[in-house]
Amino acid sequence: MTDAAVAAGDADLDDLLSDEAIDYPARYHARLRQADPVHWNQRWRGWVVTGYDEVISGFRDHQRLSSDRFAGPFGVELRRAAQRSSSEQLLNFLSQFFVWKDQPYHTHVRSLVNKAFTPRSVERLRPRVRGLVRELAQPLRGRDGADFLAEFAFQLPVIVIAEYLGVPSDARQDVRAWSEDLGAVIFVRGDDAERMQRGEAAMARLVDFLRPVVRARRREPRDDLLTAMMQAEERGDFLSEDEVIANAVLMVFAGHETTMNLISNGIVAFSEWPEEWRRLQREPDLARTATEEVLRYDGPIRALARWAKEPFSLAGRAIGAGERVLLVQHAANRDPAAFAGPDRLDIRRWPNRHVAFGQGIHTCLGAPLARLETQEALRYLAAEFAAIEILNEELHYHPTIVSRGLQQLRVRCHER
Repeated sequence: MTDAAVAAGDADLDDLLSDEAIDYPARYHARLRQADPVHWNQRWRGWVVTGYDEVISGFRDHQRLSSDRFAGPFGVELRRAAQRSSSEQLLNFLSQFFVWKDQPYHTHVRSLVNKAFTPRSVERLRPRVRGLVRELAQPLRGRDGADFLAEFAFQLPVIVIAEYLGVPSDARQDVRAWSEDLGAVIFVRGDDAERMQRGEAAMARLVDFLRPVVRARRREPRDDLLTAMMQAEERGDFLSEDEVIANAVLMVFAGHETTMNLISNGIVAFSEWPEEWRRLQREPDLARTATEEVLRYDGPIRALARWAKEPFSLAGRAIGAGERVLLVQHAANRDPAAFAGPDRLDIRRWPNRHVAFGQGIHTCLGAPLARLETQEALRYLAAEFAAIEILNEELHYHPTIVSRGLQQLRVRCHER
């Protein structure tokens, strides 16, 4: 289909924050992929990539596509927004997030924390996660309705990442509020006109919360991730105190936000395919492949942005230097060219080469931890509850380009 036909017949495809794009992304992405898997979006002023092979290619092309959010077109936009809203501290700490950097900075900082997030390192947390799942599931029993997001899906990952980092977990409700406001900036939330000001205030509170903890680790080291980052600084590495704090903010935020959404999206997916819930009950060892299938079917990240450092061709499209490229992994994971029956939840699907965690050097650092938490949550909830009934008449998701997160999820848990 030509660009002219797309513009004439499907102008709404350029609205990345339409009701369909936010609440029914599989349907929206299927229309967009069919029209053009590498599509110039005039409204976003960039390329939107929805084909599986094309998304994989984009993630792996570190030479020509940049992840640096403080250079290229994204840097210009962020600085303008920060100037308008006096968000200098927000910009300063965001600019030190290693995930928003290219090599060599990204590679070096990531190497300092990578050992803590290897599958072997994370596996040691399984007994603690298993105990937390049991503890948090108990209040869900015997009630007419429960707020699954607030009472379970949020609580589990925020406690785990707080303990793993070595920061106080008793401030988790404050952390959630600050993360909500920070998420409006990081995930480009479309319904928040004052997101930069709110993000500035949230970042200030998170920095004030973490700075004394970081300084305490210098005085009294512990066996936790914050201490490891501080000791790297003292060995002559280039992590300053602010860099340690910035990346601790990143891990506190990313360590619970995406896993919270993954677990919640999984409960919705199983409500759509109840026979798969019953299969998991019969075969609890499928929790691992079930987690991979939920990641593919309705993962917590919709898309990640890049920009072109030089001209190149992607699927026959001429990408210009400085142009924005949105790699839509949510669409790639439903591409029928890559997955048989892509719109069906199949917890036995294997191999499952989804791109929910990205690809290449920017593959999600916290993937092993998110997998472990979701595996334990699904295994226990399926063993304890015959069904988890969704009580919302309609489900609505936060209007963001990047994330896939429910605004609310009320449930009734039916015991076996």
